[in-house]
Amino acid sequence: MVDDERVTIKHATASAFVFCCLPAGWRIGLIVHPIFGRLMLPGGHVEPEESAPEAALREVTEESGLSVRLVAGPAARLPSGFPQSAVRVPPPWWILEQPIPADHHLAQPHLHIDHLYVAVADSPEPVSAAAHPFGWHSAAGLAGLPMFADTRMLAGALFGWLAEPGGLAGCAGDLAADGGAGI
Repeated sequence: MVDDERVTIKHATASAFVFCCLPAGWRIGLIVHPIFGRLMLPGGHVEPEESAPEAALREVTEESGLSVRLVAGPAARLPSGFPQSAVRVPPPWWILEQPIPADHHLAQPHLHIDHLYVAVADSPEPVSAAAHPFGWHSAAGLAGLPMFADTRMLAGALFGWLAEPGGLAGCAGDLAADGGAGI
């Protein structure tokens, strides 16, 4: 995009809606963002040597300490006979452009092209040290949480999907039931 002869810089980012099936039901895991002071998804910039899903997995582990598996997003299947030399990259559930003010990555306003994934943790306990405070939250509690409205809306939709017959009706062990599960 050109605006007043300046190019708007776009950075690829990846985030994950992290869910875990606890005895009281599905919960979403959110970090306390160190700059915004709000509950947010674990996520960050895609590094030059990684794909967006690899970045989502890395960021979740770094920021929450959890080990997770991605749940494949809705996508068309590759046609039969598609060359095996190409490796399919797990699709995100959504890709959104988010305007970002100047930050420690860039001294001018820019856009994050955020690849939003869904992930499931087999255990609610971290496997490594978390970079940020982290907690599990219920669908019923979303309305009262200090989080961005768009994240709240998408999280609510995903909680609904989890309860649907085609969703992850059981716990994390059911991920592979439809062949579209974790990586």
